[in-house]
Amino acid sequence: MLIGMDGKRAMLNNTGLGNYSRYAVNILSLAFPGARFRLYSPQARENERLKPLLDRDNVELFVPTLHPALGLTRSFWRTVDLPLQLRKDEVAVYHGLSNELPLTIKGICPSVVTIHDLIWRRSPGDYSAVDRRLYDFKYGRSARIASRVIAISECTKRDLMSDYGIAEDKIDVIYQGIDPIFSLTVDTEKRMAVREKYRLPERYIISVGTVQPRKNQLLTVRALGKLPERVKLVIVGSMKGAYADKVRREIERLGLSDRVIHLSNVPFADLPALYACAEVSLYTSRYEGFGLPIVESLTVGTPVVACTGSCLEEAGGEGAIYVHPDDTDACADAVLHLLDSVVFHDKKAGLGKRHVKRFSADNFARSTMACYKKAIISHLQ
Repeated sequence: MLIGMDGKRAMLNNTGLGNYSRYAVNILSLAFPGARFRLYSPQARENERLKPLLDRDNVELFVPTLHPALGLTRSFWRTVDLPLQLRKDEVAVYHGLSNELPLTIKGICPSVVTIHDLIWRRSPGDYSAVDRRLYDFKYGRSARIASRVIAISECTKRDLMSDYGIAEDKIDVIYQGIDPIFSLTVDTEKRMAVREKYRLPERYIISVGTVQPRKNQLLTVRALGKLPERVKLVIVGSMKGAYADKVRREIERLGLSDRVIHLSNVPFADLPALYACAEVSLYTSRYEGFGLPIVESLTVGTPVVACTGSCLEEAGGEGAIYVHPDDTDACADAVLHLLDSVVFHDKKAGLGKRHVKRFSADNFARSTMACYKKAIISHLQ
C-alpha cells in the first residue's frame, strides 16, 4: 500500500508542525514496514532530522520540477496540481499532516487531514486579519472535504464541530506521541554537560515555547517575582516582537533581570536534559491544541504547572497542577508547593510518568492506520 503524505513541514520546519510530520513518518514507517510512505514536498532542503527517515527502504520523497514562468509555483502545485500526481502514483490514501489538503483532492483519492488547533479563532490577536481569513478558508475547507479528520485532542475535536460543523463521527482523536529521545534516561553526564553548556543555575524552573501573547509568559514571570530569590527561570524559545518586549519590561520592573535566563535556537537533543535539570516546568498558555511540552516534561520526570481554559488537562493529567491563566498567586503557590515538598514533587512526577504512557507510539500508529482504512472505505461509498 502506498500512502502519500504532505512533506512540506517535515522538510522545511524544525518545530511544531515539522516535529509532528516527522514523528508520523517515523512511527508509521517503523510500525508498518510492508507499507510505502511517499512524502510530497514543493521543494527539497537539507534536513538532518528528516534524512534518517528518507534512508529507510519504505520511505521516499517526491519533489516536482516546477516552471514558475508558466505559472507553476510551489504554492500552486501544492494546493492545486498535487492531486494529479497522487492519481498518477495511485496512492491508497493521502494524509495532510499540517491542517490542510490540496483544494482539488476531493474525488481523486481517499484523504485524511490532521487538524492541530483553531488557535487563530481563539487567539485572534496573534494573527493578522488576512491570515485568519486564509486559515479559515484553507483549513475549514480541508476538514470538510477530507474523507476523515484527525484531531490531536478532544478540545480540537470540539472546536471543529462547533466552528466548522464537522460531524462527530468523521473525527478521530489521535494523540501525538513524543519523540523517542524524551524516553531515554538523562544520565548524570548529560545533565552536567547541559548545565555547563548553558551555565544553568542550581535551582531553576523552566518555560519552553515561543514568547507570544497566547503562551502567556507574563504569568510565569510575575509568579517568579513571588518565589524565593534562589529560584531562577529559564525561558527556552524565540523571544521577538511586541509581546516579548512587554515580557522584558515586566522582568525589569519586577527586578528579576538577574533571575531570568533566555535560551534560543537550542538543539533538539538538549531539550530532555533541560527539562530534567529543572525542578518544575511551567506551561501557562491560554489556549493550545494539545500542549506537547507538558508531555515532554512529564516524560523525563519533571512535574508541570499549567493553565485551565483549553486542553492542557488532557496533556498533563494528574502530573500537573492547573491554575487560571490570570491568577499569579495561585501559579506561585503551585510552584512553591512543588519546590518545598519533595514528597509532593515526587508524587506528581510519578503520576505524570504514568499518565503519559497513553501517548505511546504504538497507540499512535495503530489508531492512524485504522483512520486510513476508514478513509478508504468512506471514499468507496
